[in-house]
Amino acid sequence: MTATRTGTERELLRSAGLRATEQRIEVLRALERNPHADAHGIFDAVHPQLPDTSLQAIYGVLGALTDAGLARRIEPAGSPARYELRVGDNHHHIVCSRCGAIGDVDCAVGSAPCLTPAETSGFTLTTAEVTYWGLCPDCATAPLD
Repeated sequence: MTATRTGTERELLRSAGLRATEQRIEVLRALERNPHADAHGIFDAVHPQLPDTSLQAIYGVLGALTDAGLARRIEPAGSPARYELRVGDNHHHIVCSRCGAIGDVDCAVGSAPCLTPAETSGFTLTTAEVTYWGLCPDCATAPLD
């Protein structure tokens, strides 16, 4: 990655109040290349650049990035937590019920929170989390085992 890109990542981290460590920079790069990755996938992606890092350190970085609003944690049923850099737009996800592939789905109808419940119990709505389930194109055309 170029020095300009690293500079951008450093600026992004600093603007969120985080120190720009090599681990955080590499996790941001891994998330950019692998949206919807779980912690193990991110660890595998950064390990060649940072062989002394640990899975626990990756969890710590993901927690810091999520808390700072730079990453989003999603938790599809039956799947480990996944992380992505697309934040702040209240988009939703579609998950393949066979292979677990995940895709982004823009807001279902209108602006955030995209859904209007019949009753809010006095809450002020800010977001809605919707997970669509189905078969990805590869699984839809593959024979059943």
